[in-house]
Amino acid sequence: MAEIKILTEAELRSKISLDLESVDCIEQAFYALATKAVVMPPIMRLDIIDNNGEIDVKTAYIPGLDNLAIKISPGFFDNPKLGLPSVNGLMVLFSTRTGLVEALLLDNGFLTDIRTAAAGAVAAKHLSRGDSQHVAIIGAGVQAKMQLEALTLVRNIKSATIWARDFDRAEKTADQLKNKLGLDTLPCQTVFSATRDADIIVTTTPSSNPLLTINDIKPGQHITAMGADAEHKNEVDPEILIDSRVKYYCDRLSQTQKLGELHHAIEKGLIASSQQYPEIGQVAALQKPARQTEDDITFCDLTGTGIQDTAIATLAYQLCLQQKIGTNFET
Repeated sequence: MAEIKILTEAELRSKISLDLESVDCIEQAFYALATKAVVMPPIMRLDIIDNNGEIDVKTAYIPGLDNLAIKISPGFFDNPKLGLPSVNGLMVLFSTRTGLVEALLLDNGFLTDIRTAAAGAVAAKHLSRGDSQHVAIIGAGVQAKMQLEALTLVRNIKSATIWARDFDRAEKTADQLKNKLGLDTLPCQTVFSATRDADIIVTTTPSSNPLLTINDIKPGQHITAMGADAEHKNEVDPEILIDSRVKYYCDRLSQTQKLGELHHAIEKGLIASSQQYPEIGQVAALQKPARQTEDDITFCDLTGTGIQDTAIATLAYQLCLQQKIGTNFET
């Protein structure tokens, strides 16, 4: 007879949050991806075209870790019209020694939100200028808010601008962020007005048409693009990637070649599919160089990796175990 621990979203929220511990957890995961024999299969994705939805399955095994997670993550992007969140889901945690299920993490996408925001912080920590203070956020959803909050953990952020297709949403998000983070946060009518004074730009949308163009960027900026986690999603004009000022980085090259912003540049024939680029884990492990000059435009293509899910799920599980939180279920 085996025992499984069931952890609800409320229980998980009581023990793990977007803080330096979770950022370090994701940084260490990227480091492991560069330095250990990690097993991380390609993402399995089921598209529900009729309802603007998808279901992703991600996982990874990290040598030396007692657990691995398999994450099932639905994203239904018309849900806000129904008063429902766009993302939900759960994680199943297995023992890497016995293969037995040890826990069900009914997080409704909360852990995915944490690890995604933390990845943005890791990218900015290694690639943005150390004196970065102003952030431009493209989008007004959950990740728009969390990405800005995550950046305050690694940079001395003092102000932000928000652009979204719906200006009312941009206004609402700007007000919420101003109240929560105490930053000078303003909504903008155009992408250019949002990015022109930014040190860091983060794109956070499920857009299938480019929102950020070559005219919206300038030397010295860092760009994190985290919305293109499926082949049809494209937030950034592929021409940006071939600009001589732009230095490209990614979470997993084999993945961004298939479904990231890089994928679109390859598909348009702008970049050869054989072209090699550094991964953020290689930068963290000092295997590849980060920003070389103050004028470099660094670009990090984040598509979301199974190693992040295993890392954040294991951390959350251990924190809950320490406090004896959760319900035990015998099978």
